[in-house]
Amino acid sequence: MIKKKRYGSTLKEQLIAGARDRLVAFSLSDGQVRGSLVQGTRLVNEMRANHRLDILQTMVLGRVYLAALLMAANLKGNDRLSIQIKCSGPIGGVTVEANAFGEVRGYLKNASLLVEKPLESFDLSSFFGAGLLSVIRYPEGARQPFTGTVALQYGNVAKDLANYYLTSEQIPTAFHLSIFYDKQGEVAGAGGLLLQTMPGAGENLAKRLEQLIWDFPSPGEEFSKGREVKQLLTDEFKPFSPKILAQRRVEFMCHCNRGKVRSLLTMLPVDELKDMLDNGPFPIETACRHCNTAYEFNRREIRKIYGMRFPNN
Repeated sequence: MIKKKRYGSTLKEQLIAGARDRLVAFSLSDGQVRGSLVQGTRLVNEMRANHRLDILQTMVLGRVYLAALLMAANLKGNDRLSIQIKCSGPIGGVTVEANAFGEVRGYLKNASLLVEKPLESFDLSSFFGAGLLSVIRYPEGARQPFTGTVALQYGNVAKDLANYYLTSEQIPTAFHLSIFYDKQGEVAGAGGLLLQTMPGAGENLAKRLEQLIWDFPSPGEEFSKGREVKQLLTDEFKPFSPKILAQRRVEFMCHCNRGKVRSLLTMLPVDELKDMLDNGPFPIETACRHCNTAYEFNRREIRKIYGMRFPNN
């Protein structure tokens, strides 16, 4: 993976931004509630640069990135999960994957939406249309992934994921996903919050947390002002005695490389490889969908790949 534009104009700024991008898993009220809080300002900006996204595209894909990280807060080892949305609207669909190391990658299926001014609380339901939302979990060592799927009800990532948890896993869940733009349309802050009530939590506690979610400040806007993740957590949840369970850095990261892309080219149909070899144009460029890193291959390299399939030609 090659990052096209790292967040920050100097190495020092990049290191500071990298330290601030952080995910915290926590519990409230003696374990009756669990949750996660993430700051992802740097990673959303780097995602935007790699995928060459406008304001609307950044908001859609960025929110799913933040949600996937929040959901991956309790993953261990080499566990990973994926959020996939298939829909009839102009967005076309979204695929995002996060792992236990705090790494996230993914893409929009349709990257041709154009919006010229900053949007924070824009109703995106018309861009999604009808469709399905799937959460796919890949536990380390499992023979096959576990998939849960629900119909899109809201065209809103936070609400539809909350509906997924309630429908598929019977866990009352709330999400708060926030991307805050400055006057120039640049992402100044990005973050998200997930809260889940555990079995046995009292009805009164659930009502208090529901109100707290409504009153919770925009994480993106708060992070744009310089607030840190742990500071926001302890300040806003002080009446509920927050306890930090785990924390990690988070990053826009894809482990694609030239060798892996070359291996994929060897699996193309023979007629496609022959057409590439005969007609080019060279260099052949192919990009990883998850991070939009482009890799180039010249005629000699394509001839060698073709020769692996037909060693006598």
